[in-house]
Amino acid sequence: MFSFIGWVIIGLIAGMLARFFMPGRQPMGWLLTIALGLAGSIVGGFISSAIFGPDPNDPGVQTAGLLMSTVGAVIVLWLYLAFARRNTRAV
Repeated sequence: MFSFIGWVIIGLIAGMLARFFMPGRQPMGWLLTIALGLAGSIVGGFISSAIFGPDPNDPGVQTAGLLMSTVGAVIVLWLYLAFARRNTRAV
């Protein structure tokens, strides 16, 4: 149970840091910020796995630490904002 709560806390912190580092306005609430951080953690895990190689003790989808989670969350936020801007211009 604590690991789930830990994921949510890391997701919230990484999502908030990504929103801080990304310029402009991001219209999203707390739940979407947590989801952004969790998705960023998975993306950061893929990036660190590609750079440093997979963990032989724990294969599969890897989550990342706070630094790589924030980097992944910035990437996910950038993609989200690009997709959201493209869809609002089409209307």
